[in-house]
Amino acid sequence: MNLANCPNLVKLFFDRAERHGEHPFLWAKVDGTYHPQTWREVAVQVTELARGLKALGLQPGDRVVLVSENRPKWLVADLAIMAAGGITVPAYTTNTVDDHRHIVNNSGAVGMIVSTAKLAENALPAAHASDELRFAITMEPVALQQSLNVEVLDWQAALNRGQPVHVNIIEDAQALRRTDTACIIYTSGTGGVPKGVMQSHGALLHNLAGAAVVLDKLGLNDEVFLSFLPLSHAYEHTAGQFFPIALGAQIYYAEGADKLLSNMAEARPTLMMAVPRLYEMMHGRISRGVEQQGGKKAALFHKTLALGTKAFTAPASLTLLEKLQNKALSALVRKKVAQRFGGRLKAFVSGGAPLNPDIGLFFTALGVRILQGYGQTESGPVVCVNVPEKIKMHAVGPIFPNTEVKIAA
Repeated sequence: MNLANCPNLVKLFFDRAERHGEHPFLWAKVDGTYHPQTWREVAVQVTELARGLKALGLQPGDRVVLVSENRPKWLVADLAIMAAGGITVPAYTTNTVDDHRHIVNNSGAVGMIVSTAKLAENALPAAHASDELRFAITMEPVALQQSLNVEVLDWQAALNRGQPVHVNIIEDAQALRRTDTACIIYTSGTGGVPKGVMQSHGALLHNLAGAAVVLDKLGLNDEVFLSFLPLSHAYEHTAGQFFPIALGAQIYYAEGADKLLSNMAEARPTLMMAVPRLYEMMHGRISRGVEQQGGKKAALFHKTLALGTKAFTAPASLTLLEKLQNKALSALVRKKVAQRFGGRLKAFVSGGAPLNPDIGLFFTALGVRILQGYGQTESGPVVCVNVPEKIKMHAVGPIFPNTEVKIAA
């Protein structure tokens, strides 16, 4: 299906699920080991939860707040809300009761989906205090300390609730248009209380089409993503969830910042979205490791950095000897660096804040490609990104295809 002609994100998902069927799609840790769910298994869950939401009274255009860390059920819940005709309202896991209360009331949410007992401590009191919110679904068991003004169901009970609902969810999803709101993502903006940005299905699909054109130069095929940034953020929501769906890619869910490098070694991602802070942390960790090793290894590393930097900034100035040395260092040093990131990473994509050019140059010299981009939640969110064949460390790249940008006075 052509992304430019795709009517909505739900149709996109079911189309990819039909095409990829029994292939692995979502990977999460179970008892310390990554286990997959197939496209077909996930599609069944989306359909069952969408029917459950309809049975709970969800009407077209109704909002449902989603409070969860990154996990397969985040994606299932997000798509099920949309498939039932609703609008997803993602909320940060770091939100206080007051934060949740503002989002619930401001969005006019009628339902909430929350993952863990810990997150429910701040989320459910906000649901209880709402005049509009009628139900809450928990992904994991939650022991309630008091009776609430809302009906609380566990995940399986919500799926069971939808069994008598005999509607064709896939067929119903055809009615969603590109101009319909898919989600409301809250952003702090320039100050004051968080403001909800209404993102349409078309805005996200336009982003996906632009990303596919730009990144096609990487040779997109059998891609694997490692989801690390919060899915409640527009950047990860579009680029780390719906872009993999558009590509028919696999998604691994990282366990957290402290286990990111070990998760990369396990997942062996080909593409990964991240923010400059992550690259700064990795830069510090790698640099400290090199200094601790010292001796010949440190000397080789610094030589690799020097020649890699020169090859990027002034390739014509490399002597024949330096070219030969640089090639040899790719096998001696850069290959080992690549293995630390799983061994098949085509590119990191950097966004959310400006990337220090020196940090970008450091990784480029080590053979790790970083494509810096720029966006804002209101635009779906990506506006522009560096292209693989012409990377500029001090810039955020060309504007996405068929995108208009106006710079304020």
